[in-house]
Amino acid sequence: MAEKKTPETEAELTEVLRVRREKLAQLVEDGKDPFQITKFDVTHHSAEIKDDFDALEGKEVVVAGRMMSKRVMGKASFCNVQDLKGGIQCYVARDAVGEDSYKDFKKFDIGDIIGVRGEVFKTKTGEISIHASAVTLLSKSLQVLPEKFHGLTNTDMRYRQRYVDLIVNPEVKDTFVKRSKIIKEIRNFLDGRGFMEVETPMLVSNAGGAAARPFETHYNALNEDVKLRISLELYLKRLIVGGLENKISTAIFSNRTKYDINKCINSCVKNQVVIQRCTQVQNHDNERNADNRMHCLHDFSQLFLRNHIGKNGGKPHSQEHKV
Repeated sequence: MAEKKTPETEAELTEVLRVRREKLAQLVEDGKDPFQITKFDVTHHSAEIKDDFDALEGKEVVVAGRMMSKRVMGKASFCNVQDLKGGIQCYVARDAVGEDSYKDFKKFDIGDIIGVRGEVFKTKTGEISIHASAVTLLSKSLQVLPEKFHGLTNTDMRYRQRYVDLIVNPEVKDTFVKRSKIIKEIRNFLDGRGFMEVETPMLVSNAGGAAARPFETHYNALNEDVKLRISLELYLKRLIVGGLENKISTAIFSNRTKYDINKCINSCVKNQVVIQRCTQVQNHDNERNADNRMHCLHDFSQLFLRNHIGKNGGKPHSQEHKV
C-alpha cells in the first residue's frame, strides 16, 4: 500500500513542488535553463578519486551527479554528489566559485544534478573532497526525494518507482550492477566454450512451460492469437534438429552449442522471489549429459566468485558445495 500522508504533509509537499517550479522558471527567464546544457565532460567518478587519492591530490577533476545533501555555512558550503560509483563531498566557497555562482548554488535543491570542477584535497577530518572552482546545474529536480533518515521503505513504492529506489538505496544500485556483470560473465563463459547465442521468438503459438499459464495477446497484422513465451527450450531443440548442436537461450550462437538469455513471462506467479518477467538462460548440447552440465555450472560459479566476489567455491561434487 502507498504511504499515508496527512493533510498538513500534502500541503507542505505541494508548496515545495511549487517553489521548485518557480526556481526553474526563474532560471529560464535569466537565461540559465539547465535543460539547454546537452554536454558536460566528466573526468572521474567518485570511487576513482577516493581509490587514487595519492595520485590525484591537488589535481583538477570534473565530476557530475545528483546532490544528495547540502550544508550552507555563510561564505562556504558543503554538498555531497552521488554518481554511479558512489558519493563524494564537495567544498564550495564563494571566493573560489565567484559571488554570482555561489548565490546560484545556494538556491540548488536536494536532488538536483550538478557538475563540479575542482581540486582534490582532504579535509581536517580526513574526508577526501573536491574544492570546487566551478559548479554547474545540469538538471533541475522538480520532485522531492524521500527524507534521508527513514529513506524509501514502502515496498509498493519501491517496486513501482525503481528510479527513486536506485537513488536513495545504494544497495539496490549494487544489485543492478552485479546483475549486469553476471549476465556479461555468463556470455563470456559460454562464448569461451564454443557456444553460440541465438535469439528465439517472444510471441509464440505454444508458450511451453508445462502447466504454467501464459499471457495471451493478439497479433493484429496476422489476425492471430499468440502467447508470450514461458520457456526457451522448444526453439533451442529445433535448432539442434536443424544442425546447430550447441545452443543457449539468451540470444547467443556457437559452432556446436547454442544458448539463449532472454525474458520469459509467466502469468501464474506474483511474489518477490519468483516474478512474472524473469531472465532465463538455457543451453542445449546434444553431446553432453547432466554430469557435464554440473561441472560446467561449477566452473562458472568458481570463475564468477573469483572475479567478482573474491572467494572460491569447493570442488565438484563435494558435500559443502554440491551442484
